[in-house]
Amino acid sequence: MSPLLNLVIFLPLAVALVLPAVPRRAVPWTWIGVTVLNLALVIGMWAAHGTGAGIAYETNVRWIPSVRAGYHVGVDGLSLPLLALTAVLFAACAVYSLRQAHRVRAFAILFLFLETVCLGLFAALDLLLFFVFFDLSIVGMYFVILLWGHGDRSRSALVFFLYTFLGSLILLLGFIGLYLGADPHTFDMVELTRTPPLSGGLAGLTLLAVGIGLGVKTPVVPFHTWLPPAHTDAPAAGSAILAGVMLKMGTYGLVRIAMPMLPDAWRRYALVFLIVGLVGVLYGALVALAQDDVKRLVAYTSVNHMGYIVLALGAAGYATGDADARRLAVTGAVTQMVSHGLVTGALFLLCGVLYDRAGSYDLGRFGGIARGAPVFAALTAVAAFASLGLPGLSGFVAEFQIFAGTIGSGTAAAAVTGALAVLGILVTAALFLRVLHRAVLGPAGELTPLVTDLRRSELAALLPLLGLSLLIGVAPRVLLDTIEPLSAAVVALVGR
Repeated sequence: MSPLLNLVIFLPLAVALVLPAVPRRAVPWTWIGVTVLNLALVIGMWAAHGTGAGIAYETNVRWIPSVRAGYHVGVDGLSLPLLALTAVLFAACAVYSLRQAHRVRAFAILFLFLETVCLGLFAALDLLLFFVFFDLSIVGMYFVILLWGHGDRSRSALVFFLYTFLGSLILLLGFIGLYLGADPHTFDMVELTRTPPLSGGLAGLTLLAVGIGLGVKTPVVPFHTWLPPAHTDAPAAGSAILAGVMLKMGTYGLVRIAMPMLPDAWRRYALVFLIVGLVGVLYGALVALAQDDVKRLVAYTSVNHMGYIVLALGAAGYATGDADARRLAVTGAVTQMVSHGLVTGALFLLCGVLYDRAGSYDLGRFGGIARGAPVFAALTAVAAFASLGLPGLSGFVAEFQIFAGTIGSGTAAAAVTGALAVLGILVTAALFLRVLHRAVLGPAGELTPLVTDLRRSELAALLPLLGLSLLIGVAPRVLLDTIEPLSAAVVALVGR
């Protein structure tokens, strides 16, 4: 049993339970303190684990013995980067929310609850435990949108809940299929990965259920329609967590569950994932290009960027040739999860600054922001360039690996799909340059005088996110060395 990982998972929840007794003025600083402490613990775990393969900090105790479900948690090269991403983003959102005035205590409690849920999901090594955390994340984000959102927040929260809860029910059917196919029956992920339980038609149906359940959360086209309104009407910190952390639950599940536990079915239907990924890349970029609402625009770029991940994972299963290229594709997919979380989290917090100052996301009503808010303009430019994949920033490292792995994977279909997906980068570049020209540069708009520069709390929240994107872009070795053993293991399982 590893007390350190359990402390990391449940420390935010423990503080949330005692937060009602904390004086109101101390609530924001208590929230910031626990998230920063948790981040330090995760960094310590990563440093101690290094780049070794295998599961570390493992705890496996009986929970529901009648169905062989346990409280089984641990970390490896896939979960460690996502635990670190989760800790960074929750700490950034706590700092960003330092000036939060509406129901501060409840807001902090809910975010601390969400942090435990997200950390628990990325550490879970039992399907039933994974599902519990998966569902609790939906409940937590529903209340964030409903109580602290704006616009048509009630409808957006309801659509978010219904879509994602339906997806989770379909996902549960897939988990039950994996459980029934195992001999002996079990929900333990390690055992299910060691001996994949299904093959043939039953494996295909189970992959369909798991794929749809995780695809709704990712989200992939056509299950993405809940995403734009949820992001548009959520508070800035809620959007940052929803895009930066919770969308990764879907793609994480594909790498952790679908690929290693259903390898035959994944190989058979990998072309479907290739095509779905390509559609997400192009559709997300083109629809984002047509948006005049800057927050909705960023939401659609998430569809685009998550499409790259699905594309790479499809290529890793579809190709049977160059194993190095397939490993590169998986490594790129996981790197993209981290990069997208940092960059899109920063973009949503920057959108929150605009709304805080001017009460609008309408691009047409802004212009020349750089003159009155140069620091805001500079960070917006850095985040935009990181999102479109400029060399020297994390987006380039991730997308280069994805394209190199997909195009070089040894099949014509994967190569053509990867080449077509490059068009998504061109469209993404166009849409972000359009944002910079219309809102940051050019003639002043009617709302421009309202936009003041970043406050200290906002700057303190944004700088670490963009600084980490720069660090990964310039020196990605620590991250890549951690991910690559996991990528090799997944490709070996899918390829056997």
